[in-house]
Amino acid sequence: MKKIFRLQEYSVLLYRILLVYIFYFISRVLFFIYNKDVLKVDSFFDFLSLSYRGLAFDTTSIVYINSLFIFLSVLPLFVNSSKKFQSRLTVLYFVTNLIAYASNFVDFIYYKFIYSRTTIAVLDTLEHETNKGNMFFRFMISYWHVYALFILLAGLWYYLYKKVKVVEVEGIGKKVKYVSYSILGFLFVVFLCIGGIRGDYKKSTRPLSMIDANRHVKKVQHGDIVLNTPFSIIRTLGKDSFKKVDYVEESLVEKFIEPIKTYNNNPKSKPNIVIIITESMGREYIGAFNKNVNIPNYVSYTPFLDSLAQHSKVFVNAHANGSKSIHGMSSVLSGIPSFKDAFTSSPYSNQKIQSLVSCLKELDYDTSFFHGAPNGSMGFLGFGNILGFDHYYGKTEYNNDKDFDGSWGIWDEPFLQYMKKELDKKTKPFMATVFTITSHEPFVVPEKYKGKFPKGNIPMHECVGYTDYAFKRFFEEAKKEAWFNNTIFILTADHCNQVYYGDEYYKVVNRQAVPILIYKPNSSLKGENTDFAQQIDIYPTVLDLIGYNKPFRSLGRSLVSENGVKPFAINFNGAHYQLQRGNYIYTFDGKETAGIYKKEDLGLLNNLKASVWNKEMKENEIVCKAFLQSYFNSIVDRKLNN
Repeated sequence: MKKIFRLQEYSVLLYRILLVYIFYFISRVLFFIYNKDVLKVDSFFDFLSLSYRGLAFDTTSIVYINSLFIFLSVLPLFVNSSKKFQSRLTVLYFVTNLIAYASNFVDFIYYKFIYSRTTIAVLDTLEHETNKGNMFFRFMISYWHVYALFILLAGLWYYLYKKVKVVEVEGIGKKVKYVSYSILGFLFVVFLCIGGIRGDYKKSTRPLSMIDANRHVKKVQHGDIVLNTPFSIIRTLGKDSFKKVDYVEESLVEKFIEPIKTYNNNPKSKPNIVIIITESMGREYIGAFNKNVNIPNYVSYTPFLDSLAQHSKVFVNAHANGSKSIHGMSSVLSGIPSFKDAFTSSPYSNQKIQSLVSCLKELDYDTSFFHGAPNGSMGFLGFGNILGFDHYYGKTEYNNDKDFDGSWGIWDEPFLQYMKKELDKKTKPFMATVFTITSHEPFVVPEKYKGKFPKGNIPMHECVGYTDYAFKRFFEEAKKEAWFNNTIFILTADHCNQVYYGDEYYKVVNRQAVPILIYKPNSSLKGENTDFAQQIDIYPTVLDLIGYNKPFRSLGRSLVSENGVKPFAINFNGAHYQLQRGNYIYTFDGKETAGIYKKEDLGLLNNLKASVWNKEMKENEIVCKAFLQSYFNSIVDRKLNN
């Protein structure tokens, strides 16, 4: 009867699936250990509670990944218990599970860079890299301990798997009963799998999504403990969040967002424009942006930028509108932020876009994009072509691999000098954007500068010092040229990087805290501004400064004029849309309000959603929805060209 009921096979299958759960729990523990400073769990009991919530998400991942293995294990094939069949099942089990399991290990390190579990969007970023093999081996050296842990756990997993085997059964006997009971068992397993994928069997329940991880957490970042990386990748496969929405009346969009703007604040002029997007230069590193932040024993690693800030307009409460480099490019130059999915990876990115580039080209500016990495890296060349840059200067144009850093591209100092020499050749007003590369993993500086900059407390600090020095050298040389005094320089960053002052910069809202600095030689454009600012404000700010008086599409606002739009900053915190405006921070999951917090509550700890809302709270809800409505609808309707 045991042969007919196949109890041995079912019990071994249960054991094998149980092993997957155990190793997912181990990876969750390791994920927490590597990122405990960011995740901030108060007690061991809280971690266990979050792990318990994570079982539903683990189940979904495990069922998806093991579906073929499970079905082959229970189908009545008559050879299920044979050594040959079991050997093939073992190969299938470990190939599928270890590939998925490895993605959890990626987030041991990568989580601190993007503050969310890795999704399929990461593959879109890697698609444009030409040195994937080099990157893989470099990461293997830098993070050898993660690879070692993976190999160790994979070996332990295999050892435990082999401890319990299916004993080969000779002669099935009554095949009709065997098949009949197997079909019943198969249907029961399918029933369990459906429940595992969906989360339960209620008709009203939709399949689990990433947002569901935040249903039972008190801190936003704890949703990432509940999740696992395979789930995040599976749930974003083929997903496209770019759909038209109808949250509010269109008149409210016009009132609060003013997507079509016309400025008449300044006389027409044609200064040169230089926009510097600094790789990973979070606001935390720059002393001029932390004067009023309560950080004991704070140390700045940017002496030059601190000195430049004294002669500049600095926005000390500025935020990125995305979490990746390409997000920074689209936000700064075209005023198009990226939220759950990157606009540049969407089906709608290949459309004509009104941008800072197109507006300045109307005025006969020469437009250039500089990036010292291999041409095409990060998708910059492709998006640059969409925007319509006249010139693209990359590693190919630089044409001197002696200055190659061995990882990403040309070191910042020589590449900025190269840019300066190219700008010297321009014969008409120019707009130039440079995207630096050195202040990034693997956190190294040129050999000749080893020991010149403070090592600091984290590897990023020395790189910040080097890039700051590269800026100093660029400005020293540019100052000698006739074009310098008629140039507006704007400096920001694409996103943040390693954090040392965690009590302040691990807070959810500050994870996207970047600098915005505007410098115009011999001008009155100086001082510190504490209003909310964001990357998408740079595009309208430049047009305002030069007296551009035609209508243009922008979801941001001018940072140098009062134009009726109340200062705000919006981004996606890995779980929700997040709007800072006035005295409150409003969060939204795309369907309903997730939370409302006082503006001082940067960690999003005290949710006021259940309290009585005042007028400003209600208005922030409208503004967030109006912004998203204008954003998504203009993209889907392909109306980005005004």
